[in-house]
Amino acid sequence: MSKGKILLAVTGFDPAVWRKALEMAAPDRTVVEEPDGAEDGSIDYAVVWKQQKGILDRLPNLKAVFSIGAGVDHIFAGGDAPRVPVVRVVAEDLTGRMSEYVAWQVLDHHRKGPLYRSQQARKIWHEDRFQPAAEDVTVGILGLGQLGTDAARKLSALGFRLAGWSRSPKTVDGVDTYAGDAGLGAFLAACDIVVCLLPLTTDTRGILAAPLFDRMKREGPLGAPVLINAGRGGLQNETDILAALDDGRLGAVSLDVFETEPLPADNPLWAHPKVMITPHAAATSVPEALVPPMIAQMDAHDRGEPLRDLVDPEAGY
Repeated sequence: MSKGKILLAVTGFDPAVWRKALEMAAPDRTVVEEPDGAEDGSIDYAVVWKQQKGILDRLPNLKAVFSIGAGVDHIFAGGDAPRVPVVRVVAEDLTGRMSEYVAWQVLDHHRKGPLYRSQQARKIWHEDRFQPAAEDVTVGILGLGQLGTDAARKLSALGFRLAGWSRSPKTVDGVDTYAGDAGLGAFLAACDIVVCLLPLTTDTRGILAAPLFDRMKREGPLGAPVLINAGRGGLQNETDILAALDDGRLGAVSLDVFETEPLPADNPLWAHPKVMITPHAAATSVPEALVPPMIAQMDAHDRGEPLRDLVDPEAGY
């Protein structure tokens, strides 16, 4: 028996690739693409990324919305708030990719990658003999959700000391945890490298800015603190980042996300010697890995089972 339809509404990804994955995983469901599915009463589920504004409100029998990326702020952009449950993507593939990116960037800064690349460009053979051990460096994770917790575990296996900050108290083995506004200052003062994996909400928008940089650790084994942002571009104030790099409050940054994407060619971040730029590539959403768990959830929900990994619409994540 044919099941309800799936609306595919994605921007910035190839819809044909996602449609193929959906049709292979759910041959008993019809997949329709935005905007053809507007006001279709036979659509049960929507799979989205930066969907057309208002399209979800025009689906009278919609049961749930699935995001194909780790962030869900795009679903609520412009004040839209779906009247149905929103499901975050939680998959080992996506989590593993993000942890790889975080470990790569942490190790690159720790082992003086920027210095040696600069020396290579100038054909300079010089070993910087001041190389702290991993156990002498504290990496702090802003955001202890699925991604942050997994990254912390893998960095711990490399020998780094770990700290973590979240909005509400959490306990993670091997991680010194801090919570809320009261714990943010102590967290920042403890960290040599800060990795941001926060969701983008009204509370976190622009958090990576001068007031936060002013509270970061001033001295440590790496000199000035390092910032790595693989969360969302809206978390960072790029003008403040450049100023903090120039006056020494930040020693270096790795940025995978930006306020405007693609990053404009005239943005000064491109040419700054203390900036590592990657093109929103930290954790690519691969349909072959992410679609089957979505379909499994849809089928289970149709059988009366509860959905998992739901977004709190009040918190925005």
